[in-house]
Amino acid sequence: MGRVKSLADLRVGQNVAMRKVLIGLVATVTAVVVGAVGADFGAAIYAEYRWSRALRTVANLDFDPWVGIIGFPFITQAMDHHYGEMEIRASGVDHPVVGKASLEATLHDVDLSDASWLIRPDAAMPVAKVESRVIVDSTHLGRFIGIPDLLVEAPTGETNDATGGTTESGISSNKGVVFTGTPESAGFDERVSVAVDLSVSGPDQTTLVMTATDVLTGAGTAEQAVPDDKTAAVLEAFSGTMPGMTLPFAITPTAQGARGSDVIIEGIAENMTITLDGFRQS
Repeated sequence: MGRVKSLADLRVGQNVAMRKVLIGLVATVTAVVVGAVGADFGAAIYAEYRWSRALRTVANLDFDPWVGIIGFPFITQAMDHHYGEMEIRASGVDHPVVGKASLEATLHDVDLSDASWLIRPDAAMPVAKVESRVIVDSTHLGRFIGIPDLLVEAPTGETNDATGGTTESGISSNKGVVFTGTPESAGFDERVSVAVDLSVSGPDQTTLVMTATDVLTGAGTAEQAVPDDKTAAVLEAFSGTMPGMTLPFAITPTAQGARGSDVIIEGIAENMTITLDGFRQS
C-alpha cells in the first residue's frame, strides 16, 4: 500500500508541475497578445490623430475633426497602404448660409499608395466608395426659416435613428418629413405639425428645397388643427430654399431626409480620387 501511495503522490506532483508550466505558458501568450493589441491600438490612435490634424489644417477648421479608422488589425492595413473603411466627422462647422452645419464622410477601400498611412495632406487618394453628408440641426434650420422652436422628425411610421431609415446611415425618406413649430410669420401662434417634402435643386444640386404639403394631426404631432383661411400661410412658413448645401468632396446628392432632429443631405459616389482639402466645400 505504501508503494501505491508513493506512485499516487508522484503523479500528483507531476500534475502540479504541469499545471504551473501551462499557467506560465498561458500567461506569457496572454501578455504577448495584449501587448500586440495594445501596440496596434496605439498605432491606430496616432494615425487618426495625424489625419485629424492634417484635415483641420487643409479644411480650415477651428477644431480637430473626429477621424476613425475602422477594422482590426490596423498595422496590417497600414503596411498594405490600404484602409478598408474610414469615418470623418466635423460638428458645428461655420456655414455662410445657416450659421452652423455638420459634415460627415465615410470612405471605403482607401488607397494610400501616395498618401502613406500617416497621410500627406495634399496626396491624392483613390477611394472605391465615398458616402458624403451635410447635416443641419433643427435649431439652425428653424432660425433660417424663421421658426425658432422648430423640431424635425422622420415621416410618420418610419424609424428615425442610426439603425433604421431608408439609407445605410439611417436617413429617413424625403417625403412627409415632420416639421413642428410655431409659425408666427403666418399670424398663427400655436405649435403645429406639417408634412414637408425635401428635394435638391440648382445646377450643382446644392440648394435644399423644403415644400410643406399638409397640416398633420394625431399621435406624434402637435395635435393642432389650422383654420382653412390660415392653412396656406402656415404651409408657406414651413417652406423655403436653403442654398450652399455642398457636400464634402463635392459629391452629388442622392438622398435627403431626417435623422434624429436633423435634416441630412447625403451623396454616394464610387471610384473617386479625393484629397483632404475637398472635405469642406464652404
